[in-house]
Amino acid sequence: MRKLLPLLILSILFLSSCNQADQWALHSEKKTVAQAFAQVPADFVPRKITVLSAGDSLTQGIGDSTNKGGYLPYLETMLEKEKGIKEVDFYNYGVKGNRTTQLIKRLKSAEMKEPLQKADLVILTIGGNDIIKVVKDNIGNLQLSTFTAEKESYQKHLTQIIDLIVQENPDASIVLVGLYNPFSKWFSEIKELDEIVVDWNKTGKAVVANYPSAYFVSIEDIFLNANEDLLFTDNFHPNDKGYELIAQRLNQTLEAQVLPELNKTRYMVNKEEN
Repeated sequence: MRKLLPLLILSILFLSSCNQADQWALHSEKKTVAQAFAQVPADFVPRKITVLSAGDSLTQGIGDSTNKGGYLPYLETMLEKEKGIKEVDFYNYGVKGNRTTQLIKRLKSAEMKEPLQKADLVILTIGGNDIIKVVKDNIGNLQLSTFTAEKESYQKHLTQIIDLIVQENPDASIVLVGLYNPFSKWFSEIKELDEIVVDWNKTGKAVVANYPSAYFVSIEDIFLNANEDLLFTDNFHPNDKGYELIAQRLNQTLEAQVLPELNKTRYMVNKEEN
């Protein structure tokens, strides 16, 4: 019995160490698998992204002969060809005539709360009607100084707009589409209008620069240097070709800057979960 007792103890210790070794092996294997999955690129499995478009008539799509939302259907087709995207779900909240103050009110509404929270990307077209309002209100005595004063309000309102979006969804990427001068072709001698658009776009860029997940897309040169007619019959809104070119410019920025950041964020989330 005395001889059996040490053997029994040794056996128990041996089995215990084997069991512990197995646990270490399993733990090590599990860790290795987790690390392997963490290295998988974020775009390895195509994902669905949600895009909320908000703003004025450019988002609503006035001038689009198909009535499908201006640049949106073109952009949807382009995005769904991207490696990491399986499907794009668009919410269109464009309203003809909207100015920055009106968009602020709509962003605070219950109607837009849920789509904002779900959005991976928010695209804004806003500011053109703010300029038009200055023209209408001062048609008898239009001075550059009047636009400069109103530009300060535009800057303030644009900041409020982006703050509201970030407050509702801090993870969303935000893209501001720049302004263009629709009168450049027909009234090329009025250089002040080009100066105003350039100046307001500088303001838009400056506001966007304050947010790490916000981007500015310039489109003024598309219409300024056009070799073909890109405007609708109202000579103000883009036609089908104009909207297609806006979508192409948007997609270039999304490809180069926005989508890599979205994938990077997704990768970090996957890594933390693993």
